[in-house]
Amino acid sequence: MRIGTVLAAFMLSTAAAPAVADIYGYIDAEGIAHFSTERVDERYQLFVRGDVPFDSSRLGAGPAPAPASPLASYLASHPGLKKVENLLHETADEFALDPALLKAVMAAESAFNPRAVSPKGAIGLMQIMPATAERYGLQGDRRRSLEQKLTDPKINIRLAARYLRDLHRLFPTQPELVIASYNAGEGAVQKHNNRIPPYPETRNYVQVVKQFYQLYKPAANALAVALQHDGPAPRRIRMTLPGRRNMPETMEATHD
Repeated sequence: MRIGTVLAAFMLSTAAAPAVADIYGYIDAEGIAHFSTERVDERYQLFVRGDVPFDSSRLGAGPAPAPASPLASYLASHPGLKKVENLLHETADEFALDPALLKAVMAAESAFNPRAVSPKGAIGLMQIMPATAERYGLQGDRRRSLEQKLTDPKINIRLAARYLRDLHRLFPTQPELVIASYNAGEGAVQKHNNRIPPYPETRNYVQVVKQFYQLYKPAANALAVALQHDGPAPRRIRMTLPGRRNMPETMEATHD
Protein backbone atom coordinates (compact mmCIF):
# COMPACT_ATOMS: atom_id res chain seq x y z
CA MET A 1 0.00 0.00 0.00
CA ARG A 2 1.33 3.41 -0.92
CA ILE A 3 2.00 5.87 1.89
CA GLY A 4 -0.03 8.41 -0.06
CA THR A 5 -3.10 6.15 0.09
CA VAL A 6 -2.82 5.92 3.84
CA LEU A 7 -2.12 9.64 4.04
CA ALA A 8 -5.35 10.35 2.18
CA ALA A 9 -7.30 8.20 4.60
CA PHE A 10 -5.66 9.90 7.56
CA MET A 11 -6.66 13.32 6.30
CA LEU A 12 -10.30 12.26 6.45
CA SER A 13 -9.99 11.78 10.20
CA THR A 14 -8.66 14.53 12.43
CA ALA A 15 -9.45 12.97 15.77
CA ALA A 16 -5.88 12.64 17.02
CA ALA A 17 -4.16 15.12 14.72
CA PRO A 18 -2.90 18.59 15.63
CA ALA A 19 -4.46 21.55 13.87
CA VAL A 20 -3.19 21.98 10.33
CA ALA A 21 -0.90 24.96 10.06
CA ASP A 22 -1.38 27.87 7.70
CA ILE A 23 1.56 28.46 5.38
CA TYR A 24 2.69 31.98 4.45
CA GLY A 25 5.11 33.04 1.76
CA TYR A 26 6.47 35.67 -0.57
CA ILE A 27 9.06 36.06 -3.34
CA ASP A 28 11.70 38.69 -2.66
CA ALA A 29 13.49 41.05 -5.04
CA GLU A 30 16.32 38.55 -5.55
CA GLY A 31 13.91 35.86 -6.71
CA ILE A 32 14.04 33.79 -3.52
CA ALA A 33 10.78 32.21 -2.38
CA HIS A 34 10.24 32.29 1.38
CA PHE A 35 7.79 30.05 3.23
CA SER A 36 6.85 29.86 6.90
CA THR A 37 4.20 28.37 9.15
CA GLU A 38 3.97 31.78 10.80
CA ARG A 39 3.58 35.28 9.38
CA VAL A 40 7.09 36.37 10.24
CA ASP A 41 6.54 39.94 9.00
CA GLU A 42 4.29 41.96 6.71
CA ARG A 43 5.90 40.58 3.55
CA TYR A 44 4.46 37.12 4.19
CA GLN A 45 1.06 36.53 2.63
CA LEU A 46 -1.24 33.59 3.22
CA PHE A 47 -0.31 30.79 0.80
CA VAL A 48 -2.34 27.83 2.08
CA ARG A 49 -5.07 27.94 4.71
CA GLY A 50 -4.61 25.30 7.36
CA ASP A 51 -8.34 24.84 7.98
CA VAL A 52 -9.10 23.76 4.39
CA PRO A 53 -9.99 20.05 4.36
CA PHE A 54 -7.07 18.03 3.04
CA ASP A 55 -8.55 15.02 1.28
CA SER A 56 -6.05 13.98 -1.38
CA SER A 57 -8.36 11.24 -2.64
CA ARG A 58 -10.66 13.93 -4.04
CA LEU A 59 -8.05 15.98 -5.83
CA GLY A 60 -8.48 14.07 -9.07
CA ALA A 61 -12.29 14.30 -9.03
CA GLY A 62 -12.43 17.82 -10.39
CA PRO A 63 -10.43 20.98 -10.97
CA ALA A 64 -8.31 21.99 -8.02
CA PRO A 65 -8.78 25.54 -6.74
CA ALA A 66 -6.17 27.88 -8.15
CA PRO A 67 -3.79 29.16 -5.47
CA ALA A 68 -3.85 32.89 -4.96
CA SER A 69 -0.13 33.45 -5.54
CA PRO A 70 2.68 32.45 -7.91
CA LEU A 71 4.32 30.50 -5.10
CA ALA A 72 2.30 27.41 -6.03
CA SER A 73 3.57 27.55 -9.60
CA TYR A 74 7.08 27.96 -8.29
CA LEU A 75 6.89 24.87 -6.13
CA ALA A 76 5.23 22.82 -8.88
CA SER A 77 7.72 23.75 -11.59
CA HIS A 78 10.96 24.46 -9.72
CA PRO A 79 13.94 23.69 -12.02
CA GLY A 80 15.61 21.64 -9.28
CA LEU A 81 12.52 19.45 -9.08
CA LYS A 82 12.30 19.08 -12.85
CA LYS A 83 15.86 17.74 -12.97
CA VAL A 84 14.98 14.78 -10.74
CA GLU A 85 11.29 14.28 -11.46
CA ASN A 86 11.78 11.12 -13.53
CA LEU A 87 14.09 9.73 -10.88
CA LEU A 88 11.52 10.52 -8.19
CA HIS A 89 8.79 8.64 -10.02
CA GLU A 90 11.04 5.64 -10.72
CA THR A 91 12.09 5.47 -7.09
CA ALA A 92 8.52 5.89 -5.86
CA ASP A 93 7.44 2.94 -8.00
CA GLU A 94 10.36 0.83 -6.79
CA PHE A 95 9.56 1.39 -3.12
CA ALA A 96 5.75 1.61 -3.42
CA LEU A 97 5.62 5.25 -2.34
CA ASP A 98 3.59 8.17 -3.59
CA PRO A 99 5.85 10.47 -5.66
CA ALA A 100 3.88 13.43 -4.29
CA LEU A 101 5.14 12.54 -0.82
CA LEU A 102 8.77 12.38 -1.99
CA LYS A 103 8.36 15.78 -3.64
CA ALA A 104 6.77 17.28 -0.53
CA VAL A 105 9.56 16.00 1.71
CA MET A 106 12.20 17.27 -0.72
CA ALA A 107 10.65 20.74 -0.87
CA ALA A 108 10.50 20.98 2.92
CA GLU A 109 13.93 19.47 3.51
CA SER A 110 16.30 21.02 0.97
CA ALA A 111 14.27 23.27 -1.33
CA PHE A 112 15.52 21.11 -4.22
CA ASN A 113 19.20 21.82 -3.55
CA PRO A 114 21.25 18.62 -3.98
CA ARG A 115 24.21 20.13 -2.12
CA ALA A 116 22.32 21.46 0.86
CA VAL A 117 23.88 20.75 4.25
CA SER A 118 21.98 21.38 7.48
CA PRO A 119 23.54 22.73 10.68
CA LYS A 120 23.21 19.19 12.09
CA GLY A 121 24.99 17.65 9.12
CA ALA A 122 22.08 16.31 7.03
CA ILE A 123 23.00 16.28 3.36
CA GLY A 124 21.38 16.55 -0.05
CA LEU A 125 17.95 16.73 -1.58
CA MET A 126 16.26 14.66 1.11
CA GLN A 127 18.60 15.75 3.92
CA ILE A 128 20.02 12.37 4.85
CA MET A 129 22.16 12.14 7.98
CA PRO A 130 25.45 10.27 7.41
CA ALA A 131 24.57 7.93 10.29
CA THR A 132 21.29 7.03 8.57
CA ALA A 133 23.14 6.39 5.31
CA GLU A 134 25.53 4.07 7.12
CA ARG A 135 22.57 2.14 8.55
CA TYR A 136 21.59 1.38 4.96
CA GLY A 137 25.06 0.29 3.96
CA LEU A 138 26.41 3.39 2.26
CA GLN A 139 30.15 3.81 2.65
CA GLY A 140 32.79 6.13 1.32
CA ASP A 141 35.57 4.93 -0.95
CA ARG A 142 38.74 6.22 -2.55
CA ARG A 143 36.83 8.20 -5.13
CA ARG A 144 34.15 9.79 -2.96
CA SER A 145 33.50 10.15 0.73
CA LEU A 146 30.14 9.15 2.17
CA GLU A 147 29.22 12.83 2.42
CA GLN A 148 30.06 13.41 -1.23
CA LYS A 149 27.98 10.41 -2.27
CA LEU A 150 24.99 11.86 -0.43
CA THR A 151 25.02 14.84 -2.80
CA ASP A 152 24.29 12.41 -5.65
CA PRO A 153 20.52 12.77 -6.28
CA LYS A 154 20.04 9.09 -7.14
CA ILE A 155 21.79 7.85 -4.00
CA ASN A 156 20.12 10.44 -1.81
CA ILE A 157 16.58 9.90 -3.07
CA ARG A 158 16.82 6.10 -2.96
CA LEU A 159 18.08 6.18 0.63
CA ALA A 160 15.23 8.49 1.62
CA ALA A 161 12.71 6.25 -0.11
CA ARG A 162 14.05 3.17 1.70
CA TYR A 163 13.84 5.00 5.00
CA LEU A 164 10.30 6.22 4.34
CA ARG A 165 9.25 2.69 3.33
CA ASP A 166 10.67 1.29 6.55
CA LEU A 167 9.01 4.02 8.60
CA HIS A 168 5.73 3.17 6.90
CA ARG A 169 6.19 -0.46 7.92
CA LEU A 170 6.84 0.70 11.47
CA PHE A 171 3.76 2.95 11.52
CA PRO A 172 1.55 1.36 8.81
CA THR A 173 -1.67 3.24 9.59
CA GLN A 174 -0.20 6.46 10.95
CA PRO A 175 1.35 8.47 8.12
CA GLU A 176 1.72 11.54 10.32
CA LEU A 177 4.14 9.50 12.45
CA VAL A 178 6.04 8.51 9.30
CA ILE A 179 6.56 12.19 8.52
CA ALA A 180 7.40 13.07 12.12
CA SER A 181 9.91 10.22 12.29
CA TYR A 182 11.62 11.40 9.14
CA ASN A 183 12.20 14.74 10.85
CA ALA A 184 12.90 13.76 14.44
CA GLY A 185 13.77 10.08 14.16
CA GLU A 186 11.62 7.07 14.93
CA GLY A 187 13.18 6.83 18.36
CA ALA A 188 11.78 10.22 19.33
CA VAL A 189 8.30 9.19 18.17
CA GLN A 190 8.47 5.93 20.10
CA LYS A 191 9.80 7.74 23.17
CA HIS A 192 6.64 9.87 23.14
CA ASN A 193 4.30 6.86 23.05
CA ASN A 194 3.99 6.76 19.27
CA ARG A 195 2.81 10.33 19.01
CA ILE A 196 4.24 13.35 17.23
CA PRO A 197 6.97 14.63 19.55
CA PRO A 198 6.24 17.99 21.21
CA TYR A 199 9.00 19.72 19.27
CA PRO A 200 7.89 22.92 17.49
CA GLU A 201 10.01 22.11 14.44
CA THR A 202 8.64 18.59 14.08
CA ARG A 203 5.00 19.57 14.59
CA ASN A 204 5.27 22.32 12.00
CA TYR A 205 7.29 20.09 9.68
CA VAL A 206 4.48 17.54 9.63
CA GLN A 207 1.97 20.23 8.67
CA VAL A 208 4.18 21.68 5.95
CA VAL A 209 4.81 18.29 4.35
CA LYS A 210 1.10 17.50 4.41
CA GLN A 211 0.25 20.81 2.75
CA PHE A 212 2.97 20.41 0.13
CA TYR A 213 1.78 16.86 -0.47
CA GLN A 214 -1.59 18.27 -1.47
CA LEU A 215 0.07 20.66 -3.89
CA TYR A 216 2.01 17.88 -5.60
CA LYS A 217 -0.93 15.61 -6.23
CA PRO A 218 -1.64 15.24 -9.99
CA ALA A 219 -4.70 17.52 -10.06
CA ALA A 220 -2.64 20.35 -8.62
CA ASN A 221 0.28 19.69 -10.95
CA ALA A 222 -2.03 20.14 -13.92
CA LEU A 223 -2.28 23.81 -12.96
CA ALA A 224 1.45 24.47 -13.25
CA VAL A 225 1.33 25.91 -16.77
CA ALA A 226 -1.74 28.03 -16.10
CA LEU A 227 -0.17 29.46 -12.98
CA GLN A 228 3.00 30.78 -14.61
CA HIS A 229 3.64 34.37 -13.52
CA ASP A 230 5.27 37.33 -15.17
CA GLY A 231 8.85 38.28 -14.46
CA PRO A 232 11.91 36.16 -13.69
CA ALA A 233 11.25 32.84 -12.00
CA PRO A 234 12.36 32.48 -8.38
CA ARG A 235 15.68 30.70 -8.03
CA ARG A 236 15.67 29.45 -4.46
CA ILE A 237 13.46 28.65 -1.52
CA ARG A 238 13.90 29.50 2.14
CA MET A 239 11.76 27.67 4.67
CA THR A 240 11.22 29.00 8.18
CA LEU A 241 9.92 26.49 10.71
CA PRO A 242 9.45 27.50 14.34
CA GLY A 243 12.07 25.56 16.27
CA ARG A 244 14.45 25.21 13.35
CA ARG A 245 17.31 27.66 13.31
CA ASN A 246 17.46 27.94 9.54
CA MET A 247 17.24 26.04 6.30
CA PRO A 248 20.20 23.91 5.26
CA GLU A 249 23.16 25.86 4.02
CA THR A 250 24.67 25.20 0.60
CA MET A 251 28.16 23.82 0.06
CA GLU A 252 28.37 25.59 -3.27
CA ALA A 253 26.12 27.39 -5.69
CA THR A 254 23.76 25.08 -7.56
CA HIS A 255 21.94 27.55 -9.80
CA ASP A 256 23.26 29.23 -12.89
